[in-house]
Amino acid sequence: MKPTTKSFPTVSVFGVPFSKLDMKGTQQYLTEAIKSRQPHQIITANPIMVMTAVNDPAYKNMMQQAEMIVPDGTGIVWAAGVGGEPLPDRVPGFDLLHELFKAGETYRWRFYLLGTTAEVIQEAAERLQMQYPAAIICGYRDGFFGPQDDAAVIEGIRAAAPDVLFVARGADTQEPWIAQHKEALNVPVVMGVGGTFDIISGKLKRAPKVFQKLRLEWFYRLLKEPTRYKRMLALPKFVVKVLREKENVTKTS
Repeated sequence: MKPTTKSFPTVSVFGVPFSKLDMKGTQQYLTEAIKSRQPHQIITANPIMVMTAVNDPAYKNMMQQAEMIVPDGTGIVWAAGVGGEPLPDRVPGFDLLHELFKAGETYRWRFYLLGTTAEVIQEAAERLQMQYPAAIICGYRDGFFGPQDDAAVIEGIRAAAPDVLFVARGADTQEPWIAQHKEALNVPVVMGVGGTFDIISGKLKRAPKVFQKLRLEWFYRLLKEPTRYKRMLALPKFVVKVLREKENVTKTS
């Protein structure tokens, strides 16, 4: 399958097309996506995901078929600059979720939250509803289900009729699950949000401002979750690949 044609400017980092829209432009694009009622998969991608795509053609193809990929990780912004096609800035998934909820208060959008544990997702839903009382959280459920449960989960989401579906599942399954079921879900905006619900619920803390300003949120998460070190090994590999292949970083492949 050929990559999806984008209606906004992109820059390709090792074949993964990243949106060049800033946060405001992204929010505006997604507002139009919701109005269109057509399914859109939004990927908030970091260098680890790009390295997965580099090594796994199927994963790369899945990413290329997404309607929008935003640069969640600061490493993506850095790599695009090294390749001579700079991005305006990061569009962190955590912040984008909140921007959509803010807009949701104005437009009375319906939100569905899927993923993590039952306790965490319930607490996240309650906190978001308190923070954005005019937005509508039309449903939520935990992410502990297997392929045999997909049909029932999808049916429940369709019955709730959300405008936006946020999905937090395992790093290796989150985006492929969305891609596989995007059409069946029939939700205008479906976005993977990783550990965002853990932060919103209070289970985890977001990196302090100083780490954010220094673009070291990844390091803060590693300090708090040492078990992530295996995934983090992809980061130095990404840096080396960018520096070795400067002329190819932003060429479509």
